[in-house]
Amino acid sequence: MTSARDELPRRPWRARLHELIFEADTPSGKAFDLVLLAAILLSVAAVCLESVRAIREAYGSTLRVLEWTLTIAFTVEYVLRLIAVKRPWAYARSFFGVVDLLALLPTYLSLFLAGTPSLLVVRALRLLRIFRILKLSHYVGEARMLRAALAASQRKITVFLGVVLTCVLIAGALMYLIEGEEHGFTSIPRSVYWAIVTMTTVGYGDIAPQTVTGQFVASMLMIVGYGVIAVPTGIVSVAMNDAFRRSTNTQACPACGAGNHADDAIHCKYCGEKL
Repeated sequence: MTSARDELPRRPWRARLHELIFEADTPSGKAFDLVLLAAILLSVAAVCLESVRAIREAYGSTLRVLEWTLTIAFTVEYVLRLIAVKRPWAYARSFFGVVDLLALLPTYLSLFLAGTPSLLVVRALRLLRIFRILKLSHYVGEARMLRAALAASQRKITVFLGVVLTCVLIAGALMYLIEGEEHGFTSIPRSVYWAIVTMTTVGYGDIAPQTVTGQFVASMLMIVGYGVIAVPTGIVSVAMNDAFRRSTNTQACPACGAGNHADDAIHCKYCGEKL
């Protein structure tokens, strides 16, 4: 006697694979994301540790074995992503598809660039493995809201930066006239550099006003600097609040693998495939 579970139609294996790899709102998808996150962080940690000479000399072979193990695992993951979508070429040309490929190439290229003259080239290529940290954006849902907030704030921030640029130009020109070359303000561009350092409250101290008038202008610029820091924060915060109210779901397109769809979306806004 068959049970009700046996009578339910089975989903195609490609749909199940897509759900496992691309979806983040299912138990299996969450488990896959957690394992992949751990692998990415371990890979980035290995890259950082390999740059320390003492660790590289003591544990170089262990780090190489770890690197090849992770590279093979990421290669399998990349191939499975291409298999899971209906349009593999669309995913391969996407931002994350290119990032996935860049994260794999350096290790494989090291096989063909062996020898003493190319050691420095191989080392430089292997540094590209740090691109794996970009894959974290696959699995952090809040990254979509941050990207939307920054896009919505782009015009306001552009206008604000224009105002800031005008202020530092005026302040730099004033300090060039007030302090002059004898006090280190040898040109307007160098004075503008001082104004930027002062307004951002960095304060390197390589150039400093010596006159009372110059110190007064510097004090005013420092006070304005606190407001400069606060304004873009407020702009982005408001935009993030709006983006949170218009939050999207975590569903990925079965054809191209793209996400960031509205909760009521029926078709993918990138390729038109039905969700």
